[in-house]
Amino acid sequence: MTKMTRIALAALAVMGATTAMAQSSVTLYGRINTTVERQKIGDNSVTGLYNNASRFGFRGTEDLGGGLKAGFVLESGFNSDNGMGTGSATGLTFKRQSEVNLSGNFGMVRLGNFFPESYFASADYVSMHNHDTGSSSDALYQDPNWMGVSTGGQGGAGGVGTANKIAYRTPSMGGFWAEGSVSLHEKALGTNNKNGYDLAANYNTGPVHLGAGYSRWDGNWQASVRGLYTFGQFTVGGYYQRNDENLLGSRNNFRLSGMYTLGASEFHLNAGRANSWSNLSSSAATQYTVGYNYNLSKRTKVYGYYTRVNNSSNASYGSAVKGADFSSFAVGVRHAF
Repeated sequence: MTKMTRIALAALAVMGATTAMAQSSVTLYGRINTTVERQKIGDNSVTGLYNNASRFGFRGTEDLGGGLKAGFVLESGFNSDNGMGTGSATGLTFKRQSEVNLSGNFGMVRLGNFFPESYFASADYVSMHNHDTGSSSDALYQDPNWMGVSTGGQGGAGGVGTANKIAYRTPSMGGFWAEGSVSLHEKALGTNNKNGYDLAANYNTGPVHLGAGYSRWDGNWQASVRGLYTFGQFTVGGYYQRNDENLLGSRNNFRLSGMYTLGASEFHLNAGRANSWSNLSSSAATQYTVGYNYNLSKRTKVYGYYTRVNNSSNASYGSAVKGADFSSFAVGVRHAF
């Protein structure tokens, strides 16, 4: 074999390897979000360092040809204040998200463990200040993960859940897309192993952002609608949620939020109100948050906020004690990578 032939074969091998690598990619991503806070529950106060849903993960795709792609997401939470894993006593796991998916012109099919899209279509979208994390997160939204068991006016264990899910997401059509999922509750025979269902729809075009969500499990359900509009330096949004649960009865919940941007600065204000459950008197609550963010870069910001939850005598939003109000003054740093 001549020297030129060997060089040509080596070049072809390198080109082939480069092409194969171009068809497949894996990305490391995450965020570290930590606050120093002065929190008060009832008459008791504490100052501490707090994690705000810090996480890291791996996201990968492979181009299978013909418009078909395979993908995966593995995401783990950790406590940024002490370095320990969250969601499990055994340390770091991928309980935040662990899915494999296939996508193409038909949309996307997802299998595994992931959060209900109805939440992202409503409450998460409106919580612009700290991305609905930490003590300033929305305390009043009835998470579809936790429908069905009373825990002092806020719902409890059960619900749609994040695990054992099958979902289908439509392709984007003029700014509209939707997703439906079923949660297969893999429990022993004779127990309440009913499936959970979740639906979400989103429409985003220019300054207008609309969404809706619906979840159902064992006769308990929640439904929500959301709107967000940007004009100039102002962004305003809000959502409305209706819950109906076997034990607690029904209730209405709504939140309004606003943001004003000035250069690297963001000024935030939001307020929410949850009415009493129909089967639990004096279980209403209100929450308001005033916040300021300063964006040091696209990935790093420093911020401060004051949030307060006012609970009626049978409500315990943001608190494990019925009737106890919650408040927090915080300053923090958030870095995404």
